[in-house]
Amino acid sequence: MSQAAVLSLDAIAFERDDNLLFSGVSVALEAGDILQVEGPNGAGKTTLLRIIATALNPTVGRLIWRGEDALRHRQTYLQNMLFLGHLPGLKQSLSPVENLQWWRRVHPDNTSLESLDVLARMGLRGYEDVPCYTLSAGQQRRAALARLLVTEAPLWVLDEPFTAIDKQGVAELEGLLVQHAERGGIVILSTHQDVGIPHIRRLQLTDMARVA
Repeated sequence: MSQAAVLSLDAIAFERDDNLLFSGVSVALEAGDILQVEGPNGAGKTTLLRIIATALNPTVGRLIWRGEDALRHRQTYLQNMLFLGHLPGLKQSLSPVENLQWWRRVHPDNTSLESLDVLARMGLRGYEDVPCYTLSAGQQRRAALARLLVTEAPLWVLDEPFTAIDKQGVAELEGLLVQHAERGGIVILSTHQDVGIPHIRRLQLTDMARVA
């Protein structure tokens, strides 16, 4: 295990209904790493991300965050992580600015950037105050991704973050991920798209996971 590792997955395995979904997932991530979780549909990409987010417990193995068992110190671990699932996670009756303001109240440790400025940077100028149910799928994804611009969490766990956004949005998001890594953050993501990020690490999920 790397002495510089911030987050380590130690021989993680997961069974569902007595069926082994994956096993042997071991990887040590240092500050500045971006890890893409790959595999066919049903390989367990979302399941692994939910394990990393502590929404599921592994059948075998451990998560180690800064030398401590993440599950034993879950509160501290979660304070250092932002998890975005494959659904936008927005309250549909609220506007993008109301959703962002609510999230900021629940997660007070974030930047002082103005919510309207954040949403404008995410391409939602003019849509800040309309109910989210009136937005397109791509606009809703942008509203959810706005949290990336205000969070101070060093660990980002993102499940299919590029879903429903256009080429410009993909390029902008890739830039955000690279900037976060350059600041010493860590990104773990799943996506079916080709990611144009240099030096990205890849984890191929099989019954015995391999890391490149």
